Parts: sequence; structure tokens; C-alpha cells
Amino acid sequence: MRLMRTEHLIRSGAFATSAEGLEIVEEIRAGIAEVVWPVGAREFTINPIKNGNGVTPIKHDFVRHLASKGWRTEMRIRIGDLAPGPLDAVKTLSDGRMFAVEWETGNISSTHRAINKMALGMLRNELCGGIIVLPTRAMYPYLTDRVGNYEEIAPYFEVWRSWPHVQGLLAVIAVQHDAESDDVPLIPKGTDGMHHFGASRIRAQL
Repeated sequence: MRLMRTEHLIRSGAFATSAEGLEIVEEIRAGIAEVVWPVGAREFTINPIKNGNGVTPIKHDFVRHLASKGWRTEMRIRIGDLAPGPLDAVKTLSDGRMFAVEWETGNISSTHRAINKMALGMLRNELCGGIIVLPTRAMYPYLTDRVGNYEEIAPYFEVWRSWPHVQGLLAVIAVQHDAESDDVPLIPKGTDGMHHFGASRIRAQL
């Protein structure tokens, strides 16, 4: 999988440029590079059928990589008065705060909620930051209809950038397939493809 762009919405304070912060970003970037299709391939090739591919299975290699680096996956955390919801991966830092990452599999409303939840956690000093991973508009047509994508959320970046009093690192990463081919299988929708990625084995190891 290719990392196409990283957009920093908030990047201030000591953590944002610390060695620990840079290590977290590198682990996320490396996790994105681990995402391939079909299973066992060296790159991510998508079958270019409109709305033909699922989204949830795509992130499993990414989550597996983070788990190998000490991240806790599918973790529920309470931020302020918000009900706890599972985050794809969370890493606890040396000061006890946490950094969260989400690979978006919902619609654009889900993307807004995820970014706002991370920003609120940073405002309350419960999170030191968070990153949302989204497909580009070029990849979007081949995925489940109406999944959130980078270009759709980009017009709202100015809102989060207008919070200078929030410290930490909040970013959105755009990802895209390496190639297209009618010869590769469609990515299963829902949880149908989880066994392809060994997701049950990952959970058993955590």
C-alpha cells in the first residue's frame, strides 16, 4: 500500500517532535507498507470494480504490524464523557498518555467523529495525539459505497487547525493501492475476509 500524503492538523508541543513521537509515526508508516493484496503478494493490487471491494479486511496487516510493536488493538477507551468505543490500535507512552490510530472503514460522519474524539482527548490531555488513515478519492470508487475518503474530509481541515491551544500530534494519512488488475480477487466485505488475514490469531495473541 502506498502512503500518498500526510496532513498535520495539530503539531505542537514537545511530544510532536520528540523521539518517541517520531518512532510512533514511523511504526504507522511501516504498518501501511505491510498492507498487501492478494495475501502473500508484495504490493497492494485492487480489482477495479465499482463498489466491489470490502474495507475492513484491508487494515488487518496494518493492525498486526502495530501489535508486533507493542500497540494494543481493538481497545476501548473513555474520553471525557464520550462512551467508550474500540480504536484500531493504541500505544501507551512513557508519560502514561496514549496515542491512537484508526484506519477508517466507515462513512464520512464516522471520520468526523474519530478526529473529534482524538482532538478532545488531546484537549483533555488524555491523548498525546492520533492519526486517521483514509483511502484517496482514486481508490474510493472500488471500495464499499460511501466509505470516508481523504478528499471528502480535506475541506474541514481548517476547523481542526484553528485550535492553537491543543498540544500534540493529530494527522490524517491518505493511502492508495499500488496497482489495478482484473485478475486479483475482490476483497471480501464485512468480516467475511478476516480469516484471510489471521485476525482471530492476532486477537488470541493479545
